[in-house]
Amino acid sequence: MNNAMDMTMSPPPSNNHNHMMHMTFFWGKNAEILFSGWPGYNNNIGMYILALFVIFLLAFFVEWLSHTNYIKDDANHVAAGLIQTGLYGVRIGLAYLVMLAVMSFNGGIFLMAIAGHTLGFLVFGSRVFKKKSLTAYAKASDLPSMPCNC
Repeated sequence: MNNAMDMTMSPPPSNNHNHMMHMTFFWGKNAEILFSGWPGYNNNIGMYILALFVIFLLAFFVEWLSHTNYIKDDANHVAAGLIQTGLYGVRIGLAYLVMLAVMSFNGGIFLMAIAGHTLGFLVFGSRVFKKKSLTAYAKASDLPSMPCNC
């Protein structure tokens, strides 16, 4: 009986990943971001650069969704509401993906997320590229502001 109990209390089999998740910021290309094994611990700088680029684009795309008008003023209210709700869900989902990537605690990923949001805001949200100033009655975007202000 003692042997049977020892078998049930043994740790699960290892999948040959001999690493621990970082709980503090670290620098380097050996990280796992969003998915198991991506970009991986295989010392492949190209995959790490691809991961940085993907996170930058995700953050940039979140800002684009946050500051763009998609729905015409004379659109059907039901259809416009469904489109607005769908776009809101996509934006929040992408924002959470960026947040989860930052939770890898990789310094490069953190900087790329900030750079993507910053450049996206510069292009789509700031006054730098606006053709006309917003009036009190003009809407800035079809989607409400982000709950976390990010």
